[in-house]
Amino acid sequence: MKYYHVYILKCSDDSYYTGVTNNMERRLYEHEIGLNKKSYTHNRRPLKLVFCEDFLDINQAIAFEKQVKGWSRKKKEAIISDNWDKLKELSVCKNESNHKNK
Repeated sequence: MKYYHVYILKCSDDSYYTGVTNNMERRLYEHEIGLNKKSYTHNRRPLKLVFCEDFLDINQAIAFEKQVKGWSRKKKEAIISDNWDKLKELSVCKNESNHKNK
C-alpha cells in the first residue's frame, strides 16, 4: 500500500515549510542536503520535521497540503502540538469589521 505524507518542517529561522511526498525519508534527505538551491528551505537549514500526516489518496494529501499552506502560524502550531480541537477557535474571524463583532 502506497502512502502520501503531508509534512511540516521547522526552519532555522523559525518559519515553517509545508510539503507533500510519497517518500518521506528521501524528501527529508533532499531538504537537508539542499538539493534545490532555489527552494524555500535551502538557506533556512538545518530543518526539523515537526509534523507528518499520512494519506492513502494523493488527491486528499494535496488538498490537505494546500489547506495547511494557507493557514496561520497559530493553526499550524495547533496541529504540530496535536491540538486539532483548537483549529475551530482559531478559525473564528476576530476583525472589527466582522458582522459578529458589531
